[in-house]
Amino acid sequence: MKNMDMKKKMCFGVIIGTRAYFNSELARDVRKQLLKTLTEQGYDYVILPEDATVTGSSSIETREDGLKCADLFKKNRDRIDGIIVSLPNFGFEIGIINAISVADLRVPVLVQACDDENDKVDLDSRRDAFCGKISVCNNLYQFGIPFTDTTLHTYSIYSDLLAKDINRFAAVCQVVKGLGHARIGAIGARPAGFQTVRASEKILQASGITVVPVDLSEIIEDARKIDDNDPLLINKLEEIKEYANVPKDFDDKLMIQAKFGLTVENWIEANDIDAVAIQCWDSLEKNYGCAACITMSMLGEKLIPAACEVDIAGAIAMYALT
Repeated sequence: MKNMDMKKKMCFGVIIGTRAYFNSELARDVRKQLLKTLTEQGYDYVILPEDATVTGSSSIETREDGLKCADLFKKNRDRIDGIIVSLPNFGFEIGIINAISVADLRVPVLVQACDDENDKVDLDSRRDAFCGKISVCNNLYQFGIPFTDTTLHTYSIYSDLLAKDINRFAAVCQVVKGLGHARIGAIGARPAGFQTVRASEKILQASGITVVPVDLSEIIEDARKIDDNDPLLINKLEEIKEYANVPKDFDDKLMIQAKFGLTVENWIEANDIDAVAIQCWDSLEKNYGCAACITMSMLGEKLIPAACEVDIAGAIAMYALT
């Protein structure tokens, strides 16, 4: 059984925007501090070398700059979990949007911009990143590229908010990556009395989420076929006894429960399922003789979320929180 890789060091593609009218030293300072913050927070990054653009800070302005960045990002497609755009000044939207759209990584994008200081609005110090961020975000909207905003529209690259926003964005990237190819099991039919849990498989598939259904009768029949002396069943019985408070004289019920749990886990393993929604009431009780609660709870302990009443959307939400 698989779940999201929580140990992998996350990696961000980094874009520093600039515009020739503004002092390129501002971009150099932002690059240095942003990369320092990423390293301190435990993240990896991919960014153009400083000498890759005429600014000497790897900051992007022209379409040609954007294409260089796009090529670098494409070469690191398997590493990059998200893209961070930082605007030390107004920035030139053409280079930035070309970098993101041509790379076509389809990962989350964070847009951060630096604010002006009231006593530093001369030609060497002025930023105007407030307006530049509006332009960049508007381009992302035009291209249909979702983006994440920062806590404040602009703030200093030295602000504590930077690390907080990056960490929040990392969580967004983790969820998007985990759900992008998720496989959600649907065991049984949705009970007629629970219209609240209806969901469209086609809409989910458009986001990369596959629903894998199985009839509850197949699970029940496979459970009944398990031999009472099967070593895997014996292990499952002991696992349940260690997990739950089992009253005496319930051996027969425990055997039924263990066979169901083992069957569900085998099906999850065979179908590479990330989370599961189960028809837990009341066909299972009437037609097999046990509830699904213990099995579902034990799955959750193994970071395989299980939702009641074939609540597919609920299972997805639980998986997103895993």
